[in-house]
Amino acid sequence: MNSLVICEKPSVAKDIAKVIGANIRKDGYFEGNSYIVSWCVGHLLGLAEPQSYDEKYAKWRYDDLPILPENWKYEANNSTKKQLVILVNLMKRSDVDIVINACDAGREGELIMRLVYDHARCNKKMKRLWVNSMEQTAIEQGFKTLIDSTEYDNLYRSALCRQQADWTVGMNLSRLFSVLYNATLRVGRVQTPTLAMIVEREDKIANFVKEPYYVVTISNGELSLERERLKDKEAAESTAASCNGKTAVVTKVEQKEKTEMPPKLYDLTTLQREANRLFGYTAAQTLENAQSLYEKRLITYPRSDSRYLTHDMAEGISILVKEVSAMFSYFESEQNITCEQVINDKKVSDHHAIIPTTSMPNADLSELSANVKNILDMVCTRLVATVAEKHKYSQTVITVECESELFTAKGKTIVTAGWKAIEEAYIRSIGKEKKNIEKTLPNVTEGQSFTAAASVREGFTKPPQHYTEDLILSAMETVGAKDMPDDAERKGLGTPATRAAIIENLVKSELLVRKDKNLLPTIKGINLIRITPESVKSPMMTAQWETLLKQVEHGELTAEDFMKSINEFVSELVKTHSAPVIAHISLFPSNKQNVEIIGKCPRCGNNVVEKEKGFFCDNRACKFGIFKDNRFFAAKKKEVTKQIAAALVNNGKVFVKGFISDKTGKAYDATVVLDSSGEGYPSFRLDLMNS
Repeated sequence: MNSLVICEKPSVAKDIAKVIGANIRKDGYFEGNSYIVSWCVGHLLGLAEPQSYDEKYAKWRYDDLPILPENWKYEANNSTKKQLVILVNLMKRSDVDIVINACDAGREGELIMRLVYDHARCNKKMKRLWVNSMEQTAIEQGFKTLIDSTEYDNLYRSALCRQQADWTVGMNLSRLFSVLYNATLRVGRVQTPTLAMIVEREDKIANFVKEPYYVVTISNGELSLERERLKDKEAAESTAASCNGKTAVVTKVEQKEKTEMPPKLYDLTTLQREANRLFGYTAAQTLENAQSLYEKRLITYPRSDSRYLTHDMAEGISILVKEVSAMFSYFESEQNITCEQVINDKKVSDHHAIIPTTSMPNADLSELSANVKNILDMVCTRLVATVAEKHKYSQTVITVECESELFTAKGKTIVTAGWKAIEEAYIRSIGKEKKNIEKTLPNVTEGQSFTAAASVREGFTKPPQHYTEDLILSAMETVGAKDMPDDAERKGLGTPATRAAIIENLVKSELLVRKDKNLLPTIKGINLIRITPESVKSPMMTAQWETLLKQVEHGELTAEDFMKSINEFVSELVKTHSAPVIAHISLFPSNKQNVEIIGKCPRCGNNVVEKEKGFFCDNRACKFGIFKDNRFFAAKKKEVTKQIAAALVNNGKVFVKGFISDKTGKAYDATVVLDSSGEGYPSFRLDLMNS
């Protein structure tokens, strides 16, 4: 008999198959040594569109809201249907007696595999493989400690609740506000609060009024000291005048020994943030590059939210650090390594921090692109820095009194460079300049005096920074997190694995634009936040969900009760938002005034307009469109005119004269019938009987 191992990605399946001896490659799986190893390619099944429950939902209408499925339907992903069929057939094989879920360890990994298992109506015994690394030792240990899948039943229920609740909120509220304001508007539990934070920041910047401040400085040529800021210019000038040329006395010289601990290892969010700062990479680019390194077995699992390692990894870290250090000429070959600060089992949930694999130092890196190599170098540098010595320095604060006014100067002297020497060497290697150069102070003693030369420096208060991807990722990670349960799977908004996609969706939906490194809301994005209820755009909704989902996972709340609360929430929103708050024309003006409307979309009821290449639904999500050079008509030597398209859209058919037969070259007339079912572009057929 065989055990069927189902992974989340082909690359993972390949690694696992190699370790457990399933070395025979088949179509969509590996086999051998009493194992069959296959994969899911992410989500093979997704929640069905509303029209699969009732054809009337193909059109977006207020009267049909809310849409609250009782028996949820799933549809196969068109691009991966073949793999789904392969998995179903493998589960049904008579020589398979155990199914092993080897998808990513976590809520989503549990969902991906279980949906396929249920779709196949499989009832064979199921085990769970839970690993954090694709290295051989980790995989071998994982197969020795397989866990019965029933231990994760509640985790699966919480995953279903999260997925179905997101569908319920996103589908209903997107339709609600799109219908009310006659515009395609996307509303979601994570996306909308993220957009709201960016809109709020831009409001603060736009309304910011800079205020001047004044700093009085005294100097003797070697030592320069400053008084606390003053808002009044005359007071500052008066203070400078009274001190200029007068005796200044050193009243205190204070020295303190200080220590800075090494930074923590990278999780995905901190890796994305720093890559944005150093190289300008978007969050999506960093994730793509990190995923490439993972699939090449050069780094551990990248979609991690932990910055620590487990105790069983401690022994090998010192060896790995030495091997990694030897790869970089700017690292000291000999250094004291301390691993205690990176080991914490309690702070590792599904996956440990991102580090190089033990096989990386011996790998051929010559084929890596520059962008991918940059991410690898960051991960290597962070590992070496994290286990290095503490950074120690002596901070000096000098206080001087002049005409009863106190002035201070601060500086520091490095005692032990420690981990900072490693990071600074890396920064220099990529051609970046160190910021905030520390000021060195001259040697002075208490009681020492000098003649002060005084001056006034004018400055201005600064507005908040625009959100960059670095800053918005940080905000998404922390906002609302304190209100979530300590063991919540998702802290803040989204997860390390999904935040990049959220940002990209906001850009694709024309709610955000990128300008240099900044993320700025569009007029459409700003106005969407204006009309969105506080309960939807606040991150508190996610905090409340996570608390409830954790209760589902722990068996303290049923999935039915969770979904009941979600349905009541959505129903109340639909009920209380039955009309636009402000005239939609002023909030979402159409930029298509010169585009002619030829009819109503047969799928969703929105306008179909003429564009350069054809006739398309105004609702981008609908994807209904008829190209002017449509292949069906082009094969018959006809172009789709405005009149033909209008008849098809409004009547579902059109009588066309002068088709040319491809076989005979003769002209003929026929009725063309439109078929707008499905999700892609419509199809056509000839109705010769009624022509």
